[in-house]
Amino acid sequence: MYRGKSILAIIPARGGSKGVKRKNVRPLLNKPLIAYTIEAALQAKFLDKIIVSTEDPEIANISKEFGAEVPFMRPGELASDDAKGIDVILHAMSWLEKNHTVYDLIVLLQPTSPLREADDIKNAIDILYKKNAGAVVSVCEAEHSPLWMNTLDEDLCMKDFLRKDILNKNRQELNKYYRINGAIYISDWNYLIQNKGFFGEKTYAYIMPIERSIDIDTELDLKFVEFLMNNLQNRKLDEHV
Repeated sequence: MYRGKSILAIIPARGGSKGVKRKNVRPLLNKPLIAYTIEAALQAKFLDKIIVSTEDPEIANISKEFGAEVPFMRPGELASDDAKGIDVILHAMSWLEKNHTVYDLIVLLQPTSPLREADDIKNAIDILYKKNAGAVVSVCEAEHSPLWMNTLDEDLCMKDFLRKDILNKNRQELNKYYRINGAIYISDWNYLIQNKGFFGEKTYAYIMPIERSIDIDTELDLKFVEFLMNNLQNRKLDEHV
């Protein structure tokens, strides 16, 4: 409960994955990947319930071991490569409604964002209150401006690759762009149902730093996060020497 609102956290974690095999339970330093998201949710303290939606028994057992609840097993058709993320969330909400449980707010926390912190969750919820928003989605500054990007024809000609008004401009002269980082999605329960997703006229952004915005999708992402975590641990050790 936070500011009089009951809050449900949903962590979606299927067993199959293409880029990184079994990534939700892959070891990251001394813990499975999903554990970092469960721990951040628990450290937030004001989340009334933390559930994991999965079809996979191993993920379910690990999730329970680290303190999350697994009140149901996700249907197989919602764990396929073609399944939409919003359908996973709506399925969980429907299951809870059938079991006479409804919350004021939904917090979606994807396990592929292990660097997200409990304070990020709190700060995003604070923005929802401050803006009187229907939903809040976390973003970070884009590493590269989309103005420097375009498609290429088969002949690789770059004649119209860049717009004329940005030719020869330095990066600092271009507008700042942001990208969705996948770490936090928050919504009012009814707003999510009405919009069939987190995006609508009353959706606002929570800006996270790039260093906490890595979304693990490849083996390289996993290695980079491990490198960052090791560096952070070493800095903390040096501070106590």
